[in-house]
Amino acid sequence: MQHFWFLLYNYLAIPAFWILLRLLYPFKSKIRRGVRGRRKLFERLERQVQTLKASRRIWFHSSSMGEFEQAKPIIAALKKQYADLDIIVSFFSPSGYDHSRGYKSASLITYLPFDTRANARRFLDLIKPDGAIMVRYDVWPNHLWELRKRGIPAFIANATLSRKSSRHSLLLRNFHRYLYNELTAILTVSESDRKAFLELGMDPGKLHTIGETRYDQVWQRSLDARTKHLIPDALLQGKWVFVVGSSWDEDDEVLIPAFRRLAEEESRALMILVPHEPTVETLERVESKLNHRLRSIRFSELNDYTNENVIVVDSIGSLTTLYRYAHVTYVGGSFRQGIHNVLEPAVYGVPILYGPKHHNSQEALELLRRGGSVEVLNPEDCYVHLSRFFHDEKARTTAGNIAGALVQENLGATGRFMTFLANSLGNGAKNGIHNPPMHP
Repeated sequence: MQHFWFLLYNYLAIPAFWILLRLLYPFKSKIRRGVRGRRKLFERLERQVQTLKASRRIWFHSSSMGEFEQAKPIIAALKKQYADLDIIVSFFSPSGYDHSRGYKSASLITYLPFDTRANARRFLDLIKPDGAIMVRYDVWPNHLWELRKRGIPAFIANATLSRKSSRHSLLLRNFHRYLYNELTAILTVSESDRKAFLELGMDPGKLHTIGETRYDQVWQRSLDARTKHLIPDALLQGKWVFVVGSSWDEDDEVLIPAFRRLAEEESRALMILVPHEPTVETLERVESKLNHRLRSIRFSELNDYTNENVIVVDSIGSLTTLYRYAHVTYVGGSFRQGIHNVLEPAVYGVPILYGPKHHNSQEALELLRRGGSVEVLNPEDCYVHLSRFFHDEKARTTAGNIAGALVQENLGATGRFMTFLANSLGNGAKNGIHNPPMHP
């Protein structure tokens, strides 16, 4: 059966992937960026590995920037504990690679080559890792099989598996059971995730629930954010601040009418609107919607602020800090493909609003169940809850405390991961990570 899946993947799935890639290349800019970014990848990698000086190497792979954020607390802990260690980071998506190239705790940052047998062999020949950590779910079969062949321990950190996942379908279920059992261990976010992997047919001895390092990361980022001053205190004096994070057009269609109504009633109301993709086209589209009875200014022009109702953020990288100014927040994507990160505002202990498409986030569901957030369905609904939180300090404080408590209760996964890693790699890890063979 193992030979069957190996042949099916390499002689059917991979050729189909190449065909699809070529068909979509002219129409999808992200695909074009990913293909172009991988040109001469191995030539670059050969030069980069020459700069690595440590005796041990750990390879982290993330699909995109969001998953990589979950790896950062683990990387920081490894760097603190092991001085003689190089961290190699790879990404599948161009957005993750582009946004993380300046990450200083990594010794080497690269694209993951497309998942052919030859690419996997050449990639591992070059980076020579002593261990591999995949974040969340992005596991590429040929790279994993090559790790297994070489006896290199491989883990999934922050693993999740919904019972509704397509990985439970008949064909994919058998494939993923075989694939995941090639790993040294899967470290799940919750007990329900562990049970879902068991139902998939995983070896129970490979499954361990340690929690989610994302809580540790948002906590650390909030501490860093509190030292930054992106908006002058004088500008915010006496304001009621509504921070909208990672909004799309569908979110704006609900939020802007609701906030316009609130601003007409309350001159102290200020909305800081952070589009998910602040391109020129997006900014112009947002500003055209705001022009009707609202005054806006771009974040880059705050020196010229004259009591506008709305600040439109025209740059990336500041959202997690901007949430700290909020009395109430909204997390975008929840009227589109699925909600973005609700933990980023929750860590500051403020109420969170979002739309109906939030079932992709266990944290959003839990916040809603506890009362730390509110689901809004239309502009009227949004206005009612926004107005209530601004005018009712007790309701705002209660919901905010609930949101903040969720983060506090779930801190510590990074420490548990480090303990597990040291135990799994053996006592020698105390003096430097070593490379035991994987069991056949």
